[in-house]
Amino acid sequence: MAKSSADDAELRRACATAVAASGARGEDVAFSIRVAKGRGIFEKLGRLAKPRVLALTVKQSSRGEANKAFLRVLKYSSGAVLEPAKLYKLKHLTKVEVISNDPSGCTFVLGFDNLRSQSVAPPQWTMRNIDDRNRLLFCILNMCKEILSYLPKVVGIDIVELALWAKENTLTIDNQVSTQDGQETSVATQTERKVTVTVENDLVSQAKEEEEDMEALLDTYVMGIGEADAFSERLKQELVALEAANVYQLLESEPLIEEVLQGLDAASATVDDMDEWLRIFNLKLRHMREDIASIESRNNGLEMQSVNNKALMEELDKLLERLRIPQEFAASLTGGSFEESRMLKNVEACEWLTGAIHSLEVPNLDPCYVNMRAVREKKAELEKLKTTFVRRASEFLRNYFSSLVDFMISDKSYFSQRGQLKRPDHADLRYKCRTYARLLQHLKSLDKSCLGPLRKAYCHSLNLLLRREAREFANELRASTKAPKNPAVWLEGSNGSGHNGSSADTSTVSDAYSKMLTIFIPLLVDESSFFAHFMCFEVPALVPAGSPNVNKSKSGGNDADDDLGLMDPDGNDLKPDSTSAELGTLNEALQELLDGIQEDFYAVVDWAYKIDPLRCISMHGITERYLSGQKADAAGFVRKLLDDLESRISIQFSRFIDEACHQIERNERNVRQTGILAYIPRFAVLASRMEQYIQGQSRDLIDKAYTKLVSTMFATLEKIAQSDPKTADIVLIENYAAFQNSLYDLANVVPTLAKFYHQASESYELACTRHISSLIYLQFERLFQFNRKVEELTYTIAAEEIPFQLGLSKTDLRRVLKSSLSGIDKSIAAMYRRLQKTLTSDELFPSLWDKCKKEFLDKYESFVQMVTRIYGNEPIMSVAEMKDILTSF
Repeated sequence: MAKSSADDAELRRACATAVAASGARGEDVAFSIRVAKGRGIFEKLGRLAKPRVLALTVKQSSRGEANKAFLRVLKYSSGAVLEPAKLYKLKHLTKVEVISNDPSGCTFVLGFDNLRSQSVAPPQWTMRNIDDRNRLLFCILNMCKEILSYLPKVVGIDIVELALWAKENTLTIDNQVSTQDGQETSVATQTERKVTVTVENDLVSQAKEEEEDMEALLDTYVMGIGEADAFSERLKQELVALEAANVYQLLESEPLIEEVLQGLDAASATVDDMDEWLRIFNLKLRHMREDIASIESRNNGLEMQSVNNKALMEELDKLLERLRIPQEFAASLTGGSFEESRMLKNVEACEWLTGAIHSLEVPNLDPCYVNMRAVREKKAELEKLKTTFVRRASEFLRNYFSSLVDFMISDKSYFSQRGQLKRPDHADLRYKCRTYARLLQHLKSLDKSCLGPLRKAYCHSLNLLLRREAREFANELRASTKAPKNPAVWLEGSNGSGHNGSSADTSTVSDAYSKMLTIFIPLLVDESSFFAHFMCFEVPALVPAGSPNVNKSKSGGNDADDDLGLMDPDGNDLKPDSTSAELGTLNEALQELLDGIQEDFYAVVDWAYKIDPLRCISMHGITERYLSGQKADAAGFVRKLLDDLESRISIQFSRFIDEACHQIERNERNVRQTGILAYIPRFAVLASRMEQYIQGQSRDLIDKAYTKLVSTMFATLEKIAQSDPKTADIVLIENYAAFQNSLYDLANVVPTLAKFYHQASESYELACTRHISSLIYLQFERLFQFNRKVEELTYTIAAEEIPFQLGLSKTDLRRVLKSSLSGIDKSIAAMYRRLQKTLTSDELFPSLWDKCKKEFLDKYESFVQMVTRIYGNEPIMSVAEMKDILTSF
């Protein structure tokens, strides 16, 4: 019998190599064997089984966890090398089934519970003989028991026979080592018994299940489990009959077998002759191949030497070309002029210098050339040229910026003069600076640190020009604006029309502020944009679409900013990143560029506030509209300027509201104020004017002012009313009514005023209720006091006992009715006159008298119900009669 592949040490080492190559770490091959893979139905269709190797591996855990067992399927590659094909985890193995259709019993199926498609038949594995099959199955069962502590279901195999086979067979592993003389020596023979008592017991338990299956089989032969002899005799008879049939078929096919054997002998002789011829031809061909290989080796060496020499010469020529410095470029870099006519040559020299420096750096130059002496010397020479050129260009640009601005400042025609507002025009300045834009880009690529001093010099020079332009423009703007000289005064004094000078038209003030923003905000944004591009900041565009920058200069200078054409030294357009790290540096430079100009804007805001504080509302709306258009990150200082302006306007407006509140609070100091307070109608005029000035998104500013003013008005009104308790409700009624009448139209369109309108309405109703109740109780005190006493007693004693209480008898009731209801017309007339006398406004009397009659009638109806409930049919004036009497008034 041939040696089993399970004992093949070379196969096991090949399996271990393939497992390690797959990336698995810490896995040891415990068992390996060659098998044939098939799928049953495909073999019937004529497809051959595929050779495979099954390997059982164990992964040792280093963290105290349980070991893991795997079943690996390995296949042979085109080079006859094992490579991983499938990986199964033994913890998912649920069934081991021997195929019943295979008479040899060497074919079996392994069932796993985690297969993705259960509808596809699992592969069938075929062994060379029963011993190999038993070795593999018993090794699988043993590993499942030892590592996973469970046994899969075994189908189609006698468990008892498998257990007996395991006792009789042992697995011997011979480890062979190679000695120095090349011979293999058996080092150790290790025999391990693969059967343990636990596994045998489990197998026997499965045998019991098969015994039950055997009983079912005996039932088909109408036999019991105790009739084993009869069942064995019957099986022997069937086996003899089957063998007789097989011998008969063999005797019939004997002539055919003889003929086939003769043909095989003839073919064997022919194959031996051909094998001898092939050995002779192979020897001759081997000598020819050796001669050809020797010739080709020498020829390849000569060709390689020739190619290397040619390539070396080409590389040296290229290196020399890189190390050469053109004379015209060296002259431009070291001593050339920076005049406008010479800028093209200077830019070409910069481009060559940048390219030469980059060509001697590692990505563009082979690392083997970096340490060559010639390369090091040439790099030092180029660095010296770069330092000289950067120093000369930086000094020239600093002086150039200063001279340009000094020339413009010295010419008064550039600025606003008396009687003439002049829009700043920087078209010529930008045109002259644009001449050196490409030079700045190359300076950045050569030495980025040189841009810092250049940016500071440009910012300092242009800041002087911008501040001078803003100061002259603001001064002339205030001087040319016609505005009332006397400032408006609101909510102050006790007489007059309610305000002083507020009827004058002050729209020119807000127009002047709007003109200041219209002229300078686009200018500052343009200057920020030009500065960012001119000074090579990699930032996004500064003028967003849809911004209020619509009144740009029509001189043509601003439109030409788009022709700056910023590109890198290689000629590619720059695509700035919104998250550029230079954004912070740019904002610091813009702060230095535009710092100080905000003072002229503040002066315009303060001037407008002094003329008409309410114009802060329209200025706030104008500022918000401009602020909403400045979304670009690089225009940070312009947004900060607008934010500061908005804050200053809000502070000035808050200051006006505080002063108005103080004017309202001064009314509290006046003694015994009656009638409608002066600030009630004046606030209505003030609110109407404020609503006229609202622009843009300044609604929140106005709502806060309304809240503070009305809260102060109501608090002051309550304090004034409390100063005289006798007239407190009258003061509240008249003033809350005046507040509602004066703000009725505005409350319908302004939600904040509507809220206070409803608050005033509630306070008005409460004051009316208190005043009317006091009038009624003053005139009919005995009547309703008697009613209150009775109502209080109903909570403590029964209703039928109340007429027997002291002071609440029927006699007492008759006295109260006689004193209160006799001459009822005179009493109601007195109440009518008293209410009319307390009010200073005739417009409120009808509605208050109607409320008074309704309140009195409700109270009297309650009194009548109490008398009927407590005192029975005691005679009393009915509610209808009382209503008729009230109707006559």
